Amino acid sequence: MPVAVDGVRPSSPSRPKDKETRQPQDVPLPETPKPSGKRKRKGKEVAETSPPSAPQITDESPWSWKSLTEESASRVPPFFTKDGRYFFYVTGSAVKIYSSTTGQVVSTLKQLSVNSFGGHQDPLASHVITSAILSPHNPFQLITGSSDGYIRLWDFLDAVLLQTINVKKPIMQVAAHESIKGYVFVSVDQGTKRKTSKAKRETSEINGSVHRVSLRPSAATAGSPVQLPAETAFVGKTRATMGLSVSPSGAWVVAIGGHKAYVCPTSNLSAGFTKFVSPQKLTCLAFHPSDDYFATGDITGCIRLWYCLDAGLTKTFGVQRTAQTTTMHWHAHAVSSVTFTTNGAYLLSGGEEAVLVIWQLHSGRKEFVPRVGAPIVHVALSKTPEGEEEYLLTLADASFVFVRSGTLKISRSIARVKIDPAMSHNRPPASTSSPLVFHARTSTIILPSSHPSSLQIYDPVSSRLVSELEVSPSNRIARRDEKPLLPARVEHAVVSDSGEWMATLDHRDPDGTFHGEVHLKIWWWDHKSEFWILNTRIERPHGLSRVSALAFRPRASGNDDLFLVTVGADGNIKSWGIRTAKQKSGNVEAFWVARSTMRYRTEVPTHVSWSADGSLFAVSVGPHVALYDGNTNALHQVLTCADCERAASAYFVGISGRHIAVVGQRDVMLWDLLTRSMRWRYTNINVVDRLVVHHTEESFAVLERCATSGHASPSSRVIILHTASPVPTAIRTLPFNIRVAMSHPSLDSFSAKPSSFVLVGITHKWSVAVFGDEVRLPEDKGSSARSIGNESVAGPSKRTLFHDIFGASALVETTPNATLPLEPDITHSWRGKEVAEIFDAPTYLMPPVTSLFDTLVDSFLTVKTSDRTAKPEEEEEEERQDEDIEMEDGTEPLITEDRIERVVNKREMEAFVDLFKNCAMREPVATHHDAPRNGLHHANGGHPPHANDVPPAAPSFAKTNGAKQSLPTPASTPARTAKEPPTSPSKTSPAVQVGQKRKKSLG
Repeated sequence: MPVAVDGVRPSSPSRPKDKETRQPQDVPLPETPKPSGKRKRKGKEVAETSPPSAPQITDESPWSWKSLTEESASRVPPFFTKDGRYFFYVTGSAVKIYSSTTGQVVSTLKQLSVNSFGGHQDPLASHVITSAILSPHNPFQLITGSSDGYIRLWDFLDAVLLQTINVKKPIMQVAAHESIKGYVFVSVDQGTKRKTSKAKRETSEINGSVHRVSLRPSAATAGSPVQLPAETAFVGKTRATMGLSVSPSGAWVVAIGGHKAYVCPTSNLSAGFTKFVSPQKLTCLAFHPSDDYFATGDITGCIRLWYCLDAGLTKTFGVQRTAQTTTMHWHAHAVSSVTFTTNGAYLLSGGEEAVLVIWQLHSGRKEFVPRVGAPIVHVALSKTPEGEEEYLLTLADASFVFVRSGTLKISRSIARVKIDPAMSHNRPPASTSSPLVFHARTSTIILPSSHPSSLQIYDPVSSRLVSELEVSPSNRIARRDEKPLLPARVEHAVVSDSGEWMATLDHRDPDGTFHGEVHLKIWWWDHKSEFWILNTRIERPHGLSRVSALAFRPRASGNDDLFLVTVGADGNIKSWGIRTAKQKSGNVEAFWVARSTMRYRTEVPTHVSWSADGSLFAVSVGPHVALYDGNTNALHQVLTCADCERAASAYFVGISGRHIAVVGQRDVMLWDLLTRSMRWRYTNINVVDRLVVHHTEESFAVLERCATSGHASPSSRVIILHTASPVPTAIRTLPFNIRVAMSHPSLDSFSAKPSSFVLVGITHKWSVAVFGDEVRLPEDKGSSARSIGNESVAGPSKRTLFHDIFGASALVETTPNATLPLEPDITHSWRGKEVAEIFDAPTYLMPPVTSLFDTLVDSFLTVKTSDRTAKPEEEEEEERQDEDIEMEDGTEPLITEDRIERVVNKREMEAFVDLFKNCAMREPVATHHDAPRNGLHHANGGHPPHANDVPPAAPSFAKTNGAKQSLPTPASTPARTAKEPPTSPSKTSPAVQVGQKRKKSLG
């Protein structure tokens, strides 16, 4: 095989003139035996003189995989339990129960499909839950309706399915009221009806109907797993319902669909609906909590209050009418959710603008909570344990945001991996490239966020979203003439192997009004804040041309040896290095500058990669692969294959850097750099999507996109090859197409075999998945149906200032073998922003400063504890003798001992009650102060309780420098009970007289 060295291609050996018998390479392969046999090509038999393509492996077993993202934001609004401690969120065919405090999933109720025999099968993604409500008759039960036509009644405390009722039609909405016991209202799908307009264009509209369904089963199906309702009452026909609700009084049932609102009194369902027409299509519905009127939102951003529920309505059923309404308009796009506050004085609305609007109904004034992160899908209400009202926002990127009603600021957020809402908003992706890199310092994955100009940092081990980095600041929502403006999109991101530097590239196409933008940004990892800080911004690194690839040099000994290589569509290969400058203040500033620019003939480079030791980097240029020296940029070698029209990418395989895998359009070639020849070639590939090299083994995985026909779901094949042979070691299948994938050493913990492949990839639907050999991701505690328990729903007692000062009560029995630890024990003191948030509230809502002073001071001061057990006794004795403390003369030394833990009996508890009645409730004496113990003040001179039955350590004494101290008088301490043995006089703590000196106690 001809191999070009130093840019000069040698003369090729003689070849057969017949094009049909031309072989892919002319270099003999000693390691691969030469097969015998003949093959047919265009009617001729041609003898095989070289190794054929790799034999096909018929065993194509599916790869195990697990998705890290939700499919999309749920169309079902979340709702809370009665105490507000947990909320329910529907995702696909499951209901997840979240903790409002911690944001963790504590239980998941998974719906099972039902076969024709009444048995349950595996969960089906196609049969999704379309509506869910909390039962108004029992606050510990849940009612769900799904597209398979079943109403399910759950006991979410014990995670038990109580009842399944078959309605026989797909369910769209479910509503109920406490005054209508034993019944629920459901809207079902009646199918699609085609209409022909005057312009002879056929349009299809989904029709529905509303029924009142009894939750009591019929007599014939009372004992079966799937039951039929004992009674079903037809209410009326509607369009596809976007909302169904019963008034708080229980007198009216209202549904919205299309341009109409359908109203019917619950006392006369046989009369049918009265229709009220809206100028625009309605999108959401909400009832006032106390008055009989409701609010709707439409696709133009208009909110209407409908005052049509009156007694005169009962005389005109089944006709279309107009109603008295109040219009409020601020939203520029469709309103996705409206909700009244508990007192009915405010109305909350949200939509695509990512802004929460709070309307004051009696005055029409409005307040805003802008830039919540993504378009708002749902708005729900909850109450904190302190009684303050909070607003829960469900965003289009499958995350949650809590907003405090007192400050109208975001208090906390709940997110796993934010999905890209572009698909749901019909926004096509601007680029096929997707950044996906691993940060070694934090073991996190950096991947695209819900907005194209941002990146999110995710920890796959703990399943936690760490942070989000806005690479290119831009408006989240922007339109011009109903055409969305495409923001800058982050196309590439790479991280150095040391984790100190990250390079990103964001690109924005010109659209006639704005010029094209290309920015290369290099970020520095700040160890103190643990976040990325922008260091250098380079405008148009390759002009207005796109940057195809970029890569950091691995194993650099310092900043002088660290380079960044970029290749672009302008044909240039550029390298960037670090330069330092000393400022006037004496600090040394490091920044990145251009180091070199070169080209290879007239070819356009498409990919760049480094060897494991950083000595060479390979650039794919047309049908060639050019190898350059990492230090001098000298061209060492050029790999050329005549049968390869275009080398899309090239990767060094293994840690030795001897082999290079070159990816063509439908084949993969392996080159040996020592022999300067192509070792083998694998051609049994449909379309190569991606090649991923194993980080330790001499193997790599080729991701192939399988051809689909008709309505077949997309799929991918993963071909695992080794450098020793072109025969695949394994072939695996995946039920989705891969956009980008990567491998890293830390992902080996997800597999039972350390040498196997475990990859993280982004699919063509912008979801993130982990797949590989025997993938075993750490399972979330609430990923399955788990019993919560009555005591857990009631929750532990509220944390008060008494708990912050004295700790947990010793009289409360601990349950170490609890079924589910829903709430973590929060025992850390307040720090930083948490302390500042205490004062982030109106003054009239704040408690007295006197009740917060000691707690706040203790939170700012760190108590330094000494570990006496870690030091030898000789060193501890020397430290005791070396320290001199001024003590009073003529007094007994102060000796302390460890407290003996004992059980608190009833008699001693009564003594404590008398103590608090007689002493603690009195006015404090101005001349006495409590003595500090270990730097902490405690009321009444008492000892703080100690967790886990650990006795307290001896108190540490510091030099007072002559400062006066006061200890509590014996009269202020509680009297001992009769069962408790008296203490000896030598172990009492006498009062210290002022002005005298004392020596340090050695007890």
